[in-house]
Amino acid sequence: MELSVFNSKGEDTGRKVTLSDAVFGHEPNEHVMYLDVKQYLANQRQGTHKSKQRAEVARTTKKLKKQKGTGGARAGSMKSGVFVGGGRMFGPQPRDYSFKLNKKTKRVARLSALSVLAREGKVALVENLTLSAPKTKEFVAILDGLKLNNGRKTLYVAAEADKNLLLSARNVQKVKIATPVALNTHDLLNTDTLLLSEDGLRSLEQLYTANNSAE
Repeated sequence: MELSVFNSKGEDTGRKVTLSDAVFGHEPNEHVMYLDVKQYLANQRQGTHKSKQRAEVARTTKKLKKQKGTGGARAGSMKSGVFVGGGRMFGPQPRDYSFKLNKKTKRVARLSALSVLAREGKVALVENLTLSAPKTKEFVAILDGLKLNNGRKTLYVAAEADKNLLLSARNVQKVKIATPVALNTHDLLNTDTLLLSEDGLRSLEQLYTANNSAE
């Protein structure tokens, strides 16, 4: 698959780059992508939810009525969950939602997500974006030139973290900056356009082809 390279003004430079089949030419594995997204979302959960059980509620321990003869069920404590103000039965307790996923599984998931984006024509290529200082207005102008500032989600992948670029983009809605090593399946599937810098594409392909040769 060939992509035209655009400059920061949205103009076609006339150059074309072929995407590597080793990264963008895989048969998508939906179940593996589901597992990777599930793990990502589970890892975002703090797991600090907590409700008081009957042992933690401050109420009288006096037996509230006699054992027999009332026509009702036996009751020995106002802390019971059947009474208003009592402890909650089987309520949420702090827990860790994270779970393990093998590195090879994650790799297959991310290659599948990249292949899905390529198949759907959601990958674009741009010359390396550089800003001399953090300027949101300049970054928005670049998005306008590329026709990406249209309310749709954009994921820009640079070879290395650029502080000026990060600061310029952090207040722009529906735009996220990432590096190849920080890409995850959730962000890839949750974007409308994967915008790759030229160096970012090389770094991405080197990352996954190197892993492939190591295996």
